[in-house]
Amino acid sequence: MKFILAIEPATPKSCFGVMVPDLPGCFSAGETLDEAIQNAHEAIDLHCETLIEDGQDIPIGKTIAQHQSDPEFAGWVWAVVDVPVEKYLGPAEKINITVPRLLLSRIDAYAGAHGATRSGFLAQAARAAMQVQSPR
Repeated sequence: MKFILAIEPATPKSCFGVMVPDLPGCFSAGETLDEAIQNAHEAIDLHCETLIEDGQDIPIGKTIAQHQSDPEFAGWVWAVVDVPVEKYLGPAEKINITVPRLLLSRIDAYAGAHGATRSGFLAQAARAAMQVQSPR
């Protein structure tokens, strides 16, 4: 799953600070930019594992543009990391579904244009629909 990082540049007196805006309370830091990103990767993994263990959902992320408009992040640098947190959701199960051919074609085109698979897109769409219908 992809996560957006907001990176506060280092100063002579501080390290790089990293926040994961879509995961409230998830943050890290590092002496170098590479170290800060690697530490954020580990923080995201642990944060998502804890959410799932506590029976909570992993929040649906906003776009980078939405986060950039937040004045809290003015002057920060942005990055995206892919963290395989799906492992905490249980093993994948193969299913058989029926959808109209035209819809399937549009799903495949959309998923492909966004670097996703059909299965990944459908799973993300289902998570988004369920969170909209039953907010916590």
